[in-house]
Amino acid sequence: MRQTQTFIPTLREVPADADVKSHQMLLRAGFIRQNTSGVYSFLPLGKRVLQKVEEVIREEMQAAGSVEVSLPALQQAELWQETGRWYSYGPELMRLKDRHDREFALGATHEEVITSLLRDEIKSYKKLPLNLYQIQSKFRDEKRPRFGLLRGREFLMKDAYSFHATKESLDETYEKMRQAYTNIFTRLGLNFRAVIADSGAIGGKDNHEFMVLSDIGEDTIAYSDSSQYAANIEMAEVDAAYERSDEALKPLRKADTPDQKTIREVAGHLGVEPERCIKTLVFKTGDGFVLVLARGDHDINEIKVKHVTGAKNAELADAEEVRQLLSAGIGSVGPVKLPQGLKVYADHAVRYIVNGVAGANEDGRHYINVNPDRDFSVDEYADLRFIREGDPSPDGNGTIVFAKGIEVGHVFKLGTTYSEPMDGTFLNDQGRAEPYIMGCYGIGVSRVMAAVAEQFQDDGGFLWPPAIAPYTVHLVPVNMKDEAQRELAEELYKLLKDYRYEVLLDDRPERAGVKFADADLLGIPVRVTIGKRAPEGILEVKNRRTGETFECQREELQDRIQQLLSR
Repeated sequence: MRQTQTFIPTLREVPADADVKSHQMLLRAGFIRQNTSGVYSFLPLGKRVLQKVEEVIREEMQAAGSVEVSLPALQQAELWQETGRWYSYGPELMRLKDRHDREFALGATHEEVITSLLRDEIKSYKKLPLNLYQIQSKFRDEKRPRFGLLRGREFLMKDAYSFHATKESLDETYEKMRQAYTNIFTRLGLNFRAVIADSGAIGGKDNHEFMVLSDIGEDTIAYSDSSQYAANIEMAEVDAAYERSDEALKPLRKADTPDQKTIREVAGHLGVEPERCIKTLVFKTGDGFVLVLARGDHDINEIKVKHVTGAKNAELADAEEVRQLLSAGIGSVGPVKLPQGLKVYADHAVRYIVNGVAGANEDGRHYINVNPDRDFSVDEYADLRFIREGDPSPDGNGTIVFAKGIEVGHVFKLGTTYSEPMDGTFLNDQGRAEPYIMGCYGIGVSRVMAAVAEQFQDDGGFLWPPAIAPYTVHLVPVNMKDEAQRELAEELYKLLKDYRYEVLLDDRPERAGVKFADADLLGIPVRVTIGKRAPEGILEVKNRRTGETFECQREELQDRIQQLLSR
């Protein structure tokens, strides 16, 4: 492609509203332009990168046995109402009505649509398993779109759905797809981890997120410094060994703690360590209120609370609800002398507290010398806290380290979460109707592009990996008015295209400094400069990633390019 015939509007200054590197550079290099908050146009170079990412994805999906389809983005409300997500998904679901006042949603995801399609077409176990995928724009009304392509309101996504007659079949496909994702992100050159994750609004159990390590990531990853263990911090299991003090149990008594509301304030006022305190929180679930306890220096994990209680939703009760339940403010509640029927869940560490401190359910007062089992009962001990750096790795190898990550992919075992409420069934080998067992597998395609852009750049511009660079060779004649340079550039342009290289020829009548700055900004892996030694057939070749430059004869060029691209 000739640069005079395409559209690459580069910028010299960093856009003021772009606050992360990938967003800044994609705008500066003319890959994208913002239409409105969270909505972007992909310009020619950006579109080429997207297509390269899609090509890698399609190759690995095909190898994993997934077949491409295209599903409607406009989805009727009735399908979402069958699963209840029309009411529970939240304001991120973009809803609209047609001229007949029928309700629709713009596709945020496609579980309902694909299940409705399969329930009408697949009636026998003999036609299972089946694995279908698509690459399509999705729409989510993000409250705060930010970070450019990393959190938008319209974005490109690959979503796949598998249907099975048995759990064993789902397990087999799940592992194939997890490996396919590993292959995809490895081929793209990303520094990533596959981490144990929560399924969120999608539903189902057993799932992994694929996280690209980045300081701007919105998620925290807990991973072992000595093994492959990695999990989203919300899902990381705690396997800490606690020791119980042999201190003699002391009589329970109350102490005044006026205006002391936080664990740190109470501990300081009473002269004890925070780990001697019992943190007490009231959670509201679909079945009512529950009390959750943790050691004072630990943080309670709401996702774990939801899983242990079996609730679809678990959220902190507000101050008024707490007062009505326990007759005290949030900072003074505790597990001693509770209303009848109020269930108590405690983190494992609470069991080992001896002569601890807990709220007395009276404003400005706390119990001291509180001991589990003697002074209060616990319905269930469980892992309810967030893991911390330095904790033992749950797999028994090494200790936990934290890192930030950008989620680029997610694989789920949905089970019958969608097939049961939507009556998606097949006849098994006994002739009985059973719900499909489903899997779901997503990749944020435009987000992957941003994640690569975040990891592969320097002060001058992009350092695109050859697999997804918009072009592989950038031909830069210094002066297009010079006949020798122009003729050699045209000769090499034709030759390299004949060798099936993707070539961008900078045939613009610009100064050399502008051309070189733009070449670095675009980040095409190999730059070939045609300058004053063109009459001798001598060229300058630059490896964009390493900055290495060398001269070569035009007869050597194809071999030297091949060497650079194969490194």
